[in-house]
Amino acid sequence: MLRILKILLVLFIGLHALFYALQNLVNLEQAHAAIGYVLSNQGHEVYPNSMFFAVTNPVLLWCALWLVILGEFAIGYFGTKGAWDMFAVRNDTAERFHSAKTNGVIAAALALLVWFGFFMTFGAAFFQMWQTEVGAGSMEGAFMYSMASAITMIFVCITKD
Repeated sequence: MLRILKILLVLFIGLHALFYALQNLVNLEQAHAAIGYVLSNQGHEVYPNSMFFAVTNPVLLWCALWLVILGEFAIGYFGTKGAWDMFAVRNDTAERFHSAKTNGVIAAALALLVWFGFFMTFGAAFFQMWQTEVGAGSMEGAFMYSMASAITMIFVCITKD
């Protein structure tokens, strides 16, 4: 039963990111506008001055958005691949099952990089996105996704089964 739960949780990390990547593609202009709003430091009344710079260059904004989308696709790939790898050896030895977890752990680690690193460290701390409704919503979501991924990574790695 624990193996099945671990497989499903890794699969959900992958599907979660894949759904977001696809939603970003379907709403590409809106995603670009949202990231542009956040990185431009617009609407910052609580802390109106920043120690750091704002990003308004359209090329840099597209690069930032594509970095997020590619990160989400990578999480989706490694999560679904990791779930498949684990599923394929679900009835095998503990050692084989444990070694099949690699791609799932990579998915969880990439999720932490994207949602904790990009959104919470750069978006929330560097660009102070918590000051706006759009930014706060993104930050809250990123916290939920990164914490769920971290907890899943710990649960998947804690035992060989």
